[in-house]
Amino acid sequence: MDSCEAGTGVGQDSVLEVRVDLVDSEPEIWRRFELPGSLALSQVHQVLQAAFGWEDAHLHRFATSDPFAPLLHGEFPEVLQWLPGQQCEEPGDRPEEDCSLDQLLALGSGGAFYEYDFGDSWLHRLELVSRRPADEDSPPARLIDGARRGPLEDSGGFPGYEEIMDALADPTHPDHAEHSAWVADITGSVAPFDPAFLDIPAVNRVLAEQFRRTQSGEKRRK
Repeated sequence: MDSCEAGTGVGQDSVLEVRVDLVDSEPEIWRRFELPGSLALSQVHQVLQAAFGWEDAHLHRFATSDPFAPLLHGEFPEVLQWLPGQQCEEPGDRPEEDCSLDQLLALGSGGAFYEYDFGDSWLHRLELVSRRPADEDSPPARLIDGARRGPLEDSGGFPGYEEIMDALADPTHPDHAEHSAWVADITGSVAPFDPAFLDIPAVNRVLAEQFRRTQSGEKRRK
């Protein structure tokens, strides 16, 4: 099976419990969701943006396997990947709007990857934990657990982000004032930045509003 069109063999929509880890984060940065299996990858992208605090300011892609796992001779493998339809330029590129979360996870044998910002290269691993039949009370997307806030945009990947966090934590650090000002500008707040803080209810309010707007838009188009 090498395309979403092949389907997943699931007879009805399911609610998937999915854990998403930010690869190479230490301490671990992760989220656990309940999501409809029928959710298009373009919508999964929006869910991940909200849950990790990203601002959708950079390119992204989904893949069935780790795009940075080197082969025997140090080369990176060619992987199946899904991008926004308008960014599909190569013959192997697939539109993310045409593939569901359930289909992607089936193609990846229960796991998949999401890369955000091809410069900083924030790589997220998605893993299917469980599934259950959907019901009328199932929310369109819900964050049920997680740890730590996501790194800041444009912080230079983990090496840059860790350097910024070290400077913030030490008032005597030579770059403390500079990095403090930069973080305040990025976050829009002069409040102390706490990398361990994760506001799950706030994320779920954002997700609820996202899907409310989507559903309203769909109704207007009908």
